[in-house]
Amino acid sequence: MTTTAEKLADLRKRLELAQEPAGEAGVSKRARKGIPSARDRITMLLDPGTFVELGALVRKPGDPAALYGDGVVTGHGLVEGRPVAVFSHDQTVYGGTVGEMFGRKVAYIMEYAAKVGCPVVGINDSGGARVQEAVTSLAWYAELGRRQEPLSGLVPQISMILGKCAGGAVYAPINTDVVVATEEAYMFVTGPKVIREVTGEDVSLEELGGAQSQAEYGNIHHVAKDEVAAFEWVRNYLGFLPTSCQELPPIVNPGLEPELTESDLELNSIVPDSDNSGYDMHDILLRIFDDGDFHEIGATAGRNILTGFARVDGCSVGVVANQPMVYAGALDARASDKAAHFVRLCDAFEVPLVFVVDTPGFLPGVEQEKIGVIKRGGRFLFSFVEASVPKVTVVIRKSYGGGYAVMGSKQLGADVNLAWPTARIAVMGAESAVSLIGGRQIAAAPEEERAAVRQQMVDFYNATMATPWVAAERGYIDAVIEPSTTRLELRKALHLLRDKKLTRNPRKHHLLPL
Repeated sequence: MTTTAEKLADLRKRLELAQEPAGEAGVSKRARKGIPSARDRITMLLDPGTFVELGALVRKPGDPAALYGDGVVTGHGLVEGRPVAVFSHDQTVYGGTVGEMFGRKVAYIMEYAAKVGCPVVGINDSGGARVQEAVTSLAWYAELGRRQEPLSGLVPQISMILGKCAGGAVYAPINTDVVVATEEAYMFVTGPKVIREVTGEDVSLEELGGAQSQAEYGNIHHVAKDEVAAFEWVRNYLGFLPTSCQELPPIVNPGLEPELTESDLELNSIVPDSDNSGYDMHDILLRIFDDGDFHEIGATAGRNILTGFARVDGCSVGVVANQPMVYAGALDARASDKAAHFVRLCDAFEVPLVFVVDTPGFLPGVEQEKIGVIKRGGRFLFSFVEASVPKVTVVIRKSYGGGYAVMGSKQLGADVNLAWPTARIAVMGAESAVSLIGGRQIAAAPEEERAAVRQQMVDFYNATMATPWVAAERGYIDAVIEPSTTRLELRKALHLLRDKKLTRNPRKHHLLPL
């Protein structure tokens, strides 16, 4: 018969063993790779002292040599005082591969998140499927995929890629809301060696699945310098979102700077006088939102459009803005995908949308047609129409053609549309319009006068048609405002819209153009 003291000693021994299941070999492996432990990574994410581990003593039944934890650490804690569920792959235990008990642990923490309504952060550093467990490993991959769907749009789901994730290990992260990686991370369906054997293609690991490459392909939403920076980005990201779709995001420092500031006044001269001169849209965004704060998402892919979070009078907003520094702010297939994803993310979690517009329209070209700009632009349009959150649009300069429509037009459902006096709202730009409607007149002029006639027509078009006044006269623009008042006008608009409610169609789901 054992005593209580002996049982307590046995518990302490098991818990100590569970903290480092692979023992000295595991410690040495991490030291060689220069990576933190699965628990250290969780500590970097959560508020100090708040982690509650679940399933530390789980291991494969019937195998006396089985390691505790089964390759994953799961539990919950707090980020800025708000609950978060977390799982972290343990590279030192079976290479962080997925086995049955691994799957059961992650499935439970996902179910826990659904029940209590809190975000799930997955810290991925996995060798993929566990070969030794054969089809059981694949079955649990599928089980986890099935459990992700009910969480989507219910609670925020964030995936962090902190090592090499291949095969099945990439499909779980890509179905979460955002994917964050470090510069040293990799993700790919099939590695370079197998690709070489099967297809004959010779590709480097970096080009195939390096974090920077995958960010350019649009699969990773943020690449951080190192793990500390990655966890800081995720903590900031969570600060803009509610814990679930049943709540609203936290309000941070409302009521600041209720009057015009020096920074506001700088907006009156920020747009170049020449239509063809570029400027960095970040310079405007930093002046029209609280604290000069813009938490960018997807900065590497589709750089002609900016997406990210900011605050207006302390409340979270999602920002979609054209970037005149890239393709003059023209929209293309990749930018459309990026914007559509972000709009749906904001709509799922009741984050109002602010569109900041300076675009000549959609990028023309055979290549764009080949890669589906029609369908992918259609998804962007569809996503904006579908969104029921408050939607405010500010037209800074160009708003032409299809770009006018999809970038927050009133006709697609924007609630408040503002424009600066520098706005140019028309079917197309002056140069193209004059070629179309004035070609004969220019051709009829003497050759030495054609350039002057053309310029005269361009100036006339810009002065009478490509202005904010025609749109304002027809009520397509609610107000033409001084640039310096933008920050305060956004406050008024979003205060007006805070109780907005839309009744939904009684249907199963719509058919997004895929």
